Amino acid sequence: MPTKPALIKKAPSKKVAPKKAAPAPVPEPTPAPAEPAPADPAPAPAPAPAEAAPAEAAPAAPEAAPAPEAAPPAEGEAAPAPPAEAEEPAAAAADAAPAEDKPAEAPAADAPPAEAPAADAAPAEAPAADAPPAEAPAADAPLAEAPAADAPLAEAPAADAAPAEAPAADAPPAEAPPAEEPKPPTPPPPAVPTSEPVNLTIEDVNDSSVTIKWRPPETIGDSGLDGYTVEYCKDQTTDWVVVNEKLTEANRMVVGDLTKGDVLHIRVVAVNAGGPSPPAALAEPVKVTEIVERPKIRVPRSLRARLVKQAGEQVNLVIPFNGKPKPLVSWTKDGEPLDAKKASVRTSDSDSILFIRKAERDHSGKYELSVKVESFEDKASIVIQVVDLPGPPTSMKLVDSWGFNAALEWTPPKDTGNTEITGYTIQKSDKKTGEWFTVLEHYHQLNATISDLIMGNSYSFRVFAENKCGRGEEAAATKTLATVQKIGMVYIPPEYQEHDFSEAPKFTAPLSDRAATVGYTTRLLCAVRGSPKPKIEWLKNQMVIGDDPKFRQISNQGVCSLEIRKPCSFDGGIYSCRARNAHGEATVACKLEVKQVILAEADKDKK
Repeated sequence: MPTKPALIKKAPSKKVAPKKAAPAPVPEPTPAPAEPAPADPAPAPAPAPAEAAPAEAAPAAPEAAPAPEAAPPAEGEAAPAPPAEAEEPAAAAADAAPAEDKPAEAPAADAPPAEAPAADAAPAEAPAADAPPAEAPAADAPLAEAPAADAPLAEAPAADAAPAEAPAADAPPAEAPPAEEPKPPTPPPPAVPTSEPVNLTIEDVNDSSVTIKWRPPETIGDSGLDGYTVEYCKDQTTDWVVVNEKLTEANRMVVGDLTKGDVLHIRVVAVNAGGPSPPAALAEPVKVTEIVERPKIRVPRSLRARLVKQAGEQVNLVIPFNGKPKPLVSWTKDGEPLDAKKASVRTSDSDSILFIRKAERDHSGKYELSVKVESFEDKASIVIQVVDLPGPPTSMKLVDSWGFNAALEWTPPKDTGNTEITGYTIQKSDKKTGEWFTVLEHYHQLNATISDLIMGNSYSFRVFAENKCGRGEEAAATKTLATVQKIGMVYIPPEYQEHDFSEAPKFTAPLSDRAATVGYTTRLLCAVRGSPKPKIEWLKNQMVIGDDPKFRQISNQGVCSLEIRKPCSFDGGIYSCRARNAHGEATVACKLEVKQVILAEADKDKK
């Protein structure tokens, strides 16, 4: 709301200024000669009525502190007040004088703003009669502090500059916009408990403690995980005892101070800001007792893979194990208890034997051995596969027969013998004889073409299936016969011209001249060919060598040889070999020289 105007007293030589803090005394500068004001200053706006001043203005002080004289004005500026008028308050002079002609120095932070300039830029001796009074601050506003002593006065406006218009007296003050109320913060979503811990198992048991371990929950949430609480209670009771007073962050704990022989249920709860999770409990209660040796099954290497037995064979499996005190041993087949009528089991302190006297097809399956000592257990699995001969193929049929050929097709047998089919055996039978002959063996396809059938005969076919046990006992046979029709063809064998191998004798290796030593047997060699086989004769000096025992004549596969036994100097000469047959004759010759051994004189003396 607008404030009331302040009352101003007029005096002949002094003006009353609003009450302000007394500024620090400043030495008065020497006044400069006054300059005349400009001739035609800009007209000042009409002053506001006196009632526009605030009502609760501060009371005027009886005497104002002397203000420092203004610096000499520049050209065109209003002249400063004379020294006689220096007793007027500086604030009143500053309010009356225009602020356009003074230097534009910023006032102190707490100095009040300058009011509208006096009309017609009058000298600073006294304010104009129609000058509006200085506005006083509101009653509830703190009094403005006086400017610092060395702060320059507000700069007077230029002569031709229009002074700032004063606000209307009855103008209401601008109202501040209402402040927006702050929105309350969005509350966080409520915390959610975690899921239960997983894989809770027993790590160790003795006479006074049980060691357990587990894994963190699968779902933890945004609030995180604070820890775990472990609890236990005795069997057939509902009194749960908390093991740890403070939450534990570990995934393992030793539950101690237990009594030997007690049977305990143990559970673990995960805790976070949302509260406790559902408990994770052991599947079976644990007995507090000393475990001397944990159970351990030692499966032989031969049983770690699938054990394949043929039907009718004997099965005898010996599985050793360890464990103290005496463990509890049990067998199952495909998850069901073992039938004592089909298999026998004998168990000792160190092994268990599974015995099947005569294996059958239904003995195939997965056998599981369990060895348990208190709360500790070890398991081993053994897969037994009993195989047998396969059954016959199905849908055996004769597709077509033409010329000397027949086409067959069939499908795999329904009974594979509990193992895969490795091949097929195909046989044929002539209707005249009724005997079966194997055409194809270890055949891997489901169709075949049989060839080389005899014209005019009718044939039937059958197929056996094969697996790792062998060929099946039953076969699938064709229901129709494959008949090879006679088409009146006569077989005429081709005529071949016989080759004439007749040839006159010809020596391929002639005789060579040789030298022999008296008393040492020697041999003459040559080679001859001819057809028919030629007759061989040996000659010495053109005389035929007969049956003389000194000579030995040999002829074998065309190689002719003459052996001269212990020749003497008279056996030398020209030897010839002559070959004859119906187509001609051939002769080769060589010279044989028989040398006498000449002894040295020393050798003669010895003789």
